[in-house]
Amino acid sequence: MLKVLLLIAIVFLVLALFRAYQRSLHKPPAPARKQTVEDMVKCVHCGVNLPRSEAIYSGGEFFCTPEHQQRSKK
Repeated sequence: MLKVLLLIAIVFLVLALFRAYQRSLHKPPAPARKQTVEDMVKCVHCGVNLPRSEAIYSGGEFFCTPEHQQRSKK
């Protein structure tokens, strides 16, 4: 009886792997991500380097957080 259950489990596993393989053949390939290089800037308050798109630009200077921007004004 144990051999029959083991055989059924093996057949089920093989079918599951075959179905997963079939699904992967019909799936369109993932689009290639465009690698872009972004300029890094330094926070004038703490010196942390961060991408320009994430920095806060104020008064000709870059900041990493609004708190550092406020502290610089004082």
